[in-house]
Amino acid sequence: MPENDHATPALTRDALAQAALRVLERDGLAGLSMRKVAAEVGVKAASLYWHVRNKEELLDLLNDAILAKADPPPREGGWREQLAEYCHRYRRLLLDNRDAAKVISGRLVPGPSMFDLMEDKLDRLRSAGFSDSDTAMATYLMSSFVQGFVLQEQSPLSAAEAGGASRLEVVTSVADRFRALPPETYPNLVDLADELTTPNMDVRFEFCVQRVLDGLATLLPPERR
Repeated sequence: MPENDHATPALTRDALAQAALRVLERDGLAGLSMRKVAAEVGVKAASLYWHVRNKEELLDLLNDAILAKADPPPREGGWREQLAEYCHRYRRLLLDNRDAAKVISGRLVPGPSMFDLMEDKLDRLRSAGFSDSDTAMATYLMSSFVQGFVLQEQSPLSAAEAGGASRLEVVTSVADRFRALPPETYPNLVDLADELTTPNMDVRFEFCVQRVLDGLATLLPPERR
């Protein structure tokens, strides 16, 4: 703790969060450190401890700073169209901000940005006719699904991709291996080699979104689906 027993006047939690965002974008989550964030705002690392006690609390700040960039969809169309657009926008937010999915996934941090997004989403779900319990669970389902999807699509498919091969090269190689399997033992892998490997992540995401919405629709009265 610094000898001066008051916080650095020029350093605010918002300025700290914005600095952490810049470090995250430049160096990724693995390269994020209290020291680097302190350097970004031009202070010594000890000054940060007036605002956050450790890196985990810094990640709490980052969580809300990332969510502050979210842009909820307009209230146009039915509940399916609005929730589908919510999922697509959330995926784009996580893809557009380096390692955002790694920061947010599994983290429940009350903050103004989270409050605004949750209130908006909960209101849409209740207005659509979902029960209070189903509304709460649907919110969790949608967030967890999108976060999990993005975490998977940003992970290397194999050591080959991690080593520099393109994703297309890896997928093409996998498809070739499927086709080369003995059909008497693996008839489905052989027959479905293209179907398993050809669709891009946008197509896969849209399929998954629609199936999630199909499942949620079963919770509504028939006339509200």
